[in-house]
Amino acid sequence: MKRLTFRMHLLTMAASIFLLLPAAAQQSGLRITEQAAANSFPLVASGGLANLLTDSTDASVVQIAAKAFCNDIALLTGKQPVLQHGKASKYTVIVGTIGHNKWIDALVASKRLNVTAVQGKWECFTITTLQHPFPGTARALIIAGSDARGTAFGIFELSKQLGVQPFYWWADVTPTRKKALYISEGSYTSSPPAVQYRGIFLNDEDWGLQPWTAKTFETETGDIGPKTYAKIFELLLRLKANLIWPAMHEVTKPFFTIPGNVQMAEDYSIVIGTSHAEPMLRTNTREWHSNTMGPFNYVTNKPAVYQYWKERVKESKGLNAMYSMGMRGVHDSKMEGVKDAKEAVPLLQQIVQDQRQLLSTYIHKNVTSIPQVFTAYKEVLEIYDNGLQLPDDITIVWPDDNYGYIQRLSNAAEQQRSGGSGVYYHASYWGRPHDYLWLSSQHPALIREEMMKAYQHGATKLWILNVGDIKPLEYNIEMFLDMAYQTKPFTQSSYVQQHLQQWLASNLSHQYAAQMSRIMWQYYQLAFERKPEFMGWSQTEPTTKTSATAYNHFYYVDEAAKRIHLYEQLQKAVQQLQPKFALHRADAFYQLMYYPVMCAALMNKKWLYQHKASLYQQQQRWSATHYAAKANAAYDSIALLTRHYNTTMSGGKWHHMMSMQPRNLPVFLPTPVLPEIAKPTQAWQLAIEAADSIHRNQLPAFDDIFQQQYFIDVYLCQPQTINWQATASANWIQLSHTKGTLNANTGHNEQRIEVSINWAKASLQKSNAGSIRIAANGITQTIQLEARRLRKSLPEGFHGFVPNNGLLVMHAAGFTQEKKHKQQQWQPVQGLGYSGKGMQVLTSNNIDSIPPTAAARLSYTFYQTDNRPATLHVFTLPTHPVSNRHSVRYAIQIDDGPLQITDTKTVGRSEAWKQNVLANRTVRQWPLGQLSAGVHTLHIYAIDPGVILDEIRINWGGLPSAYSLLPQTKVAE
Repeated sequence: MKRLTFRMHLLTMAASIFLLLPAAAQQSGLRITEQAAANSFPLVASGGLANLLTDSTDASVVQIAAKAFCNDIALLTGKQPVLQHGKASKYTVIVGTIGHNKWIDALVASKRLNVTAVQGKWECFTITTLQHPFPGTARALIIAGSDARGTAFGIFELSKQLGVQPFYWWADVTPTRKKALYISEGSYTSSPPAVQYRGIFLNDEDWGLQPWTAKTFETETGDIGPKTYAKIFELLLRLKANLIWPAMHEVTKPFFTIPGNVQMAEDYSIVIGTSHAEPMLRTNTREWHSNTMGPFNYVTNKPAVYQYWKERVKESKGLNAMYSMGMRGVHDSKMEGVKDAKEAVPLLQQIVQDQRQLLSTYIHKNVTSIPQVFTAYKEVLEIYDNGLQLPDDITIVWPDDNYGYIQRLSNAAEQQRSGGSGVYYHASYWGRPHDYLWLSSQHPALIREEMMKAYQHGATKLWILNVGDIKPLEYNIEMFLDMAYQTKPFTQSSYVQQHLQQWLASNLSHQYAAQMSRIMWQYYQLAFERKPEFMGWSQTEPTTKTSATAYNHFYYVDEAAKRIHLYEQLQKAVQQLQPKFALHRADAFYQLMYYPVMCAALMNKKWLYQHKASLYQQQQRWSATHYAAKANAAYDSIALLTRHYNTTMSGGKWHHMMSMQPRNLPVFLPTPVLPEIAKPTQAWQLAIEAADSIHRNQLPAFDDIFQQQYFIDVYLCQPQTINWQATASANWIQLSHTKGTLNANTGHNEQRIEVSINWAKASLQKSNAGSIRIAANGITQTIQLEARRLRKSLPEGFHGFVPNNGLLVMHAAGFTQEKKHKQQQWQPVQGLGYSGKGMQVLTSNNIDSIPPTAAARLSYTFYQTDNRPATLHVFTLPTHPVSNRHSVRYAIQIDDGPLQITDTKTVGRSEAWKQNVLANRTVRQWPLGQLSAGVHTLHIYAIDPGVILDEIRINWGGLPSAYSLLPQTKVAE
C-alpha cells in the first residue's frame, strides 16, 4: 500500500509516497500505513479501534477538534473511535494541552514525554507514540499542544495526513477509504507559525455566502449564523489559521447581533477582528443608525460615537478579540468632519487615544496587552504619511491596492515597533476600476511574491486575506494560509507550482496531479494577462459600457484567436479529465477545476468572438453572424454550468452559492446584438494579416531568421457558394490550402490560408519577391510578398536580438549579460509576469547609497539592420514602493549614452493606476532617436527594490503594439 510520511520538512512533498509536512521537524518521524509494523500504533485495525481520550477541563476547541477527528476516522474507515474523558484503554490516543491534561502532565512529570521543544510557545504541538505509558495501556499516541489552538492544529494535522483535507466539506473532497490505519513508532514536533495571526475576511457576500446560508444551509437563522460560522471556523483550524473578519455588508446582520456567533468563535478559539472600516468591533453598515444616532462624525457628534464604541467594548470583555483602531466613514468611505489628510491627523490621533482609554477601562488596564491593529487602507495611508503618530504597540496593517500589489511596507524604523506590522490582501474585490468577485483569478505567483516581500520586510504579526464568499477561492486560501504558517518553502519562487501540484494531488488525484497543475497554472497565467471579469474592457464606479478588446484580430497571427485557442486547449483538457472523476470526487473536480476553467474560457470566448463579429461585419464578412452566435452560445453555456453548480452538484448543497453576474455589471450580461450587415457589392473578399489602407495587398516581409508565417482569409460577403483557387508565383511560397469551397448553407463562410517560405527552395538573393493569386467567380486578387535573407548580414557569432519587421522583443529573463552588486541583485521570479519569469530588484540595504552607474544591471545585446529612429517600450509589473523611503525607479541606457531614470509609481486611484492593474502591467517608453545600423546594447539599471521587469520592445515603426506577450526576436545560438 502507499505510504505517507509524517515527517515535517520545509522544502518538498512527495506527492504519491511521502507527504512531508511543513515545519522544522525532529530527526525521527511518523509514518501512516494500512499495514501493521513493529511497534506501530493501531489507530484502526482489523481487530479493534483505539479510543480517544481528552481531559474534560481542557478548552472547548480541544473537545471540538477531538470530536471532529473521530468523525474523520469514520469518514476514512467507516469506524468511529469513542471520545472519552475517563481512563486509557489498551490503545489510546491522548489529546490535550500541556498544563490542562492530567495524562499528558503525568507523562511529562515522569519524564516519559518530553515537551520542552513546544512548551510555552505559540500554537505548537508534538505528536509521539509511547509504549506502555500507563498500566493497562500497551501503546498510546500523544498529541500535546503548547496551547489550546496548538492542540487543535496537531489533531487536524494528523487528520490531514490520514487523508482528510481541510476543504473536505467546503469542496466535497471525499476522503479515500482505508481498511486500516497504523502509525509508526516515532515523534514529530512543530515549530511556531511564521506569522502570529492568520485569517480570512468574508466580504462582498451579497451574491454567494449570504444567500446560500440564508436559503440553503442555515434557513433557521436566515443569515450567516453560528451553524455557518462553525463550518468556517473548523476550516480555519484545519488550515492552521486563527483569525476572522466576519461578513459585514448591509445584506448581512452584524456578527455580534446574531445569537451564538460570538460563542461559536470562543468555542473554536478563533480571534474576532473587524475590517479596516469597522473600529472597536462595530459593523457600521447596520449598527450605526444616522436617523436616530446622528452623523458618524467625531467632530460634530463625538458623544454618540464614543458611546457606540463603549457599548461594544464592554460587551467584548473577556473575548478573544483584536480591535481595529481609528475611524473611517460608515461603510468603506472617508472619515467625516475633515477636509484633507493633513487636517485628519490630529483628529485621528485623538480618536485612537480615546479608543485606547475605552480598552484600558473595560478590557485590561494594561492596554498594550490587548491586540490592536491600524489598517492604512486607501486615504488612511495618506493620513498616516502626513505624520500620524501611533502608539508603538499597535500593529500597522499594510493593505494591497485591492488588485494584489501591496501599497507599501515598513521602513527600517517602523520595523522596530513593538506592535510590528501585517498585511491585508485581496483575492476578491468589489470596486473601481472593476470587480473580480466571480472566479478565482489572483495568480499564486503574484501572491507569493508580494507576501514574501512583506514577510522579508517584517510583516509577521498578521496576514488577512479577503476571500469574498470562500468559494471558489479554495486554492488561493489554502496557499495563502500555508505560506503564513510556514514561509520557508515559499522563499523559492519555483515552489508555488510544486505546491499547486501537491494540493491538486491531495484534493483530487495523485495520478493526474501533474496534468491538472499544468492546466491550472495556464488558467492563472491567462487570467494574469487579463482577468475573465475584465474581458469586456469596461469599468465600474462609475460603470461604463463594454468596448473593443485590445487583443488584435489582424496582427500577430490573430492575437485574439491565439488566446481563444489557448482556452480551448484548457477546455478540452478538463473535459477529458472529467470522466475520470465520475466515481470519486466528481463534485470536487467540478468546483475546483471544471467550473472555473470552463467559465473563464467561455467568458473570453464571449467577448473575443463578439468583437471579432463586430470587426468582421465591418469587412462585410458573412461569418460575422456566426461569431456573434458563438458569443451568445458562450453566455448560454456559462448559465448552464452555473445552474449545475447551484442545483445539481453535490445534490444541491451549494444552491445560491454561485452567481455568474455579481452586481450585474455589463461584462456579465449577454453580448450586444449585432446590427444587420450592410449589403456587400461582391460575393467574396480577402483579408490579409497586418493589412491596412496603405498595404492592403502586401503581406509583411518574411526572412530566414524568424521564418514567419502569415495568414490570408478568403471569405464570403453574400450567402452564396463559391469555389476558390490560390496560386503562388514560385515554388518556394508555401500555402496551407490552394483551393476550396465556401458555402453559406453549411456554415463554411471563410477559409484561412497560412503562408510560409520554403527557404531551401528560395534563391540565395538577399531579397526575393513573389505573389499569390486568389481567384473565384471570375475575379482574381493578387497579394504581394517579399522574402529576405538576413541571417548572413548579421555579424559572425552574433547571438543577441534582432528586429522582426521593425519590432524587437526581449523577455526580461533573456538578458545577454548581467552585472552584479554585492548589496543588490536582479533575481528571477518563476511564474510571474506575462513572460512567466520576471526579473526583480532585491537589495540588502538602502539602495540610495549606490550610484546608478554602479548598480546591478541587466544588458540586452541587439542588432539594428539600418539607420532609423526607434522607440523603446519597457514593461514592468505595477508594484508600489517597498516603503516610504523608496519609489519604483529604474534606469535605461543605450550603449554608453546617458542614463535615463524613470519612476513607475502611481498616485492614488489615478487613471494610470487603473489601466495598470487591469492589465497587470506598467509601460514606459523612450524615443531612441536615430540608431545607427550595427550592434547595440540596452542596459537596465536597478535603483529601487521591488521593481519587476517583464518584457522589452524596441519598435522601428513596424507593427503596432500587442496586448499579449510576444515571442522573443532572438537569434538562436
